[in-house]
Amino acid sequence: MELRQLRYFIAVAEHLSFSKAAQQLHVTVPPLSRQIRQLEEEFDVRLFVRDRRHVILTDAGRLLLQEARVLVAQTARVSDSVRMAKCGSVGLVKIGIGPGLGERVSRVLTEHSKKFPGVEVQCRDVFSSAQYKALPEGDLDVGFLRPYGETRHLASEFLFEEKLAVHISKANPLAKRKSLRLKDLAEEPLLLFDPILAAGLHDKTLEMYAAAGVVPNIIYVPPDPAPHNGVQAMLLTCRKGILIIPDEVTCRPAPASEVAVVPLDEPGATAEVHMVWRKNEDAKAVLAFLDTVRCVFRTVARTATPLGDRSAYLT
Repeated sequence: MELRQLRYFIAVAEHLSFSKAAQQLHVTVPPLSRQIRQLEEEFDVRLFVRDRRHVILTDAGRLLLQEARVLVAQTARVSDSVRMAKCGSVGLVKIGIGPGLGERVSRVLTEHSKKFPGVEVQCRDVFSSAQYKALPEGDLDVGFLRPYGETRHLASEFLFEEKLAVHISKANPLAKRKSLRLKDLAEEPLLLFDPILAAGLHDKTLEMYAAAGVVPNIIYVPPDPAPHNGVQAMLLTCRKGILIIPDEVTCRPAPASEVAVVPLDEPGATAEVHMVWRKNEDAKAVLAFLDTVRCVFRTVARTATPLGDRSAYLT
């Protein structure tokens, strides 16, 4: 039994006419009749009672019509799914989002869902350092991060640059400044993230302090994907230190918070943000997602390059 035979049978059964079915199928009557006859011989049953004037379905024919319609429809769905998978219109994409990047990445998700409603995108808040491990292992497909370090297995593409800002207690007179230099903050303890998870931001901050000729009084705090939680919020509010992080909407304190955000006026007080994925990625759904990211951020003339080729790395 062939799928073509079932389609021929359905056409004859629906029209109850070999000539009309042949016209619909763009074939002549003899080959159509031959295919129906072969189907009857295979099942060893009559599917139609026919004479020169009438064509009538037998009981076996009516049963086969029900099953044939289901089978042909299922085959069409399978074909559509395979074609959609080939062009990235269906599938699963697992993405990791570095701290504070959710607001900007949300635009990508909105645009991609419009283009590819059949693709499921799973999102997780993941520190950049942890994404380096998750991507090669397949736990993530695409990462949005502030790159740090290098690996032979990943490719990276620049998306945009962030400015760094100082988070400081509103009770501190320095909070009223329009901008701050690191020399202004020389007497303020520096809240610094553990380099195990936030190595890039850790190193960048110390490099800026060294360039400014300031030796910071460091208090290490646990990094958190959502700033101003737990220890960070308590220390900032109680004037126990200042925090230097990217000036992103999702990193800002709540309006009622006792924490102020002041721009940092230092050379190189910026952070690069990249999208990162596995080299040699061949999943169409992932590749289509990368194209959507490029479209949203209009990344031109910055083609995929191995991590390690750019100098400004942050977590």
